[in-house]
Amino acid sequence: MDREELKRLTKEEISRRIREGVKAVIVLRTAYANEQVSEEEMTEHLAAGYRERTPSRRGERNGYYTRDLITPAGRIAQLRVPRDREGTFLTEVFERYKRMTGEVEEAVLEMYLQGVSTRKVAAITEGVSRVRIGKDAVSRVAQRLEEELSAWRGRPLELAYPYLYLDAAYFKVNWGGRVVDLALLVAVGVNEEGYREVLVVEPAGGERKKAWRNLLKGLVERGLRGVRLVISDDHPSIRQAVMAELPGASWQRCVVHFMRNVLAHVPQSERGVVAEELQEVFVARRRGTAESLAQEFVERYRDRFKRAVEVFAQGLGEALTYLDFPGVHQRHIKSTNVLERLIREVKRRTRVVGVFPGEGSLVNLATVVMLRATEDWAFRRYLDMGPLWAAEEKPTKIAT
Repeated sequence: MDREELKRLTKEEISRRIREGVKAVIVLRTAYANEQVSEEEMTEHLAAGYRERTPSRRGERNGYYTRDLITPAGRIAQLRVPRDREGTFLTEVFERYKRMTGEVEEAVLEMYLQGVSTRKVAAITEGVSRVRIGKDAVSRVAQRLEEELSAWRGRPLELAYPYLYLDAAYFKVNWGGRVVDLALLVAVGVNEEGYREVLVVEPAGGERKKAWRNLLKGLVERGLRGVRLVISDDHPSIRQAVMAELPGASWQRCVVHFMRNVLAHVPQSERGVVAEELQEVFVARRRGTAESLAQEFVERYRDRFKRAVEVFAQGLGEALTYLDFPGVHQRHIKSTNVLERLIREVKRRTRVVGVFPGEGSLVNLATVVMLRATEDWAFRRYLDMGPLWAAEEKPTKIAT
């Protein structure tokens, strides 16, 4: 036996042992995917254990049949499933695994969203997991995805959302036979109970006023209410849309983007020092302190970095809106960082795509990635909203 043959046989033996190990783990530890569960189900179905004679017994066992099971680890062959003489017993084990699970389904889903043909999906899944996923299975995954996303996009917004974050990112999409940059508009809200939610993910040809107005209008139609503050980058289209659709809301210019705008007019060699002094302005928790530090900044750099100081002075008021809100909220509402992180995750997951085959594939994949990345948001309160409600209940002093 030569070395290559030995390597092949060794690899096959290792693979066999791994499959047996996976089967053992499933049998012992997975609630609905093991032979022991089937035995317990049969006992419950017959109201009697193996060879047990009781007055309530409802039938007889009739041996076993074997069935393969598709799992994220691959195909587990020859699982023993009990059967009864009347043929009325159905185990939950395989009902739970009618569709692919875990990483296998996720891989199929992402390949579908990225425009991979059903033929290639079948070849790839067979090569990776030894499970060939046919076009019908891919269609079922796609149909289920479309139904779930459609329900998510149309869900009513039943709570108030005092804080609303808006941002956009650009992706390359095949549009009518040519590659274009398509904007993906995203909104995240913090509801009245202090929890974050992704509210909407929508495509647009650009960050135009109409696109943002349509997004906000759609949210209002779904029930969006109670918005006190909108946080976004400095885009006239966003501000105009907010004024038109959310007339009672204030607007916060993202401090992170604002600082970048200012530092863009400072020489690279000086940016470190200037950035530290800018940061001091935006860590202040009182408006008077922040404005005093801002004035010192202007006086210090007025002559050296004239354009940077002009940008700073023009946008300062919009960048300090967060100071009108409770101190414990300010760190979270002065920038769009919460959205930036989500968008970075989408770009990381879609980097290998390059050009999306269509608008739908981009929106669906980005939405799925965001929803997966934010699954724990429903279990972690982002803000204690008590201070906001307390501040709104304080009587306003009337000047005399």
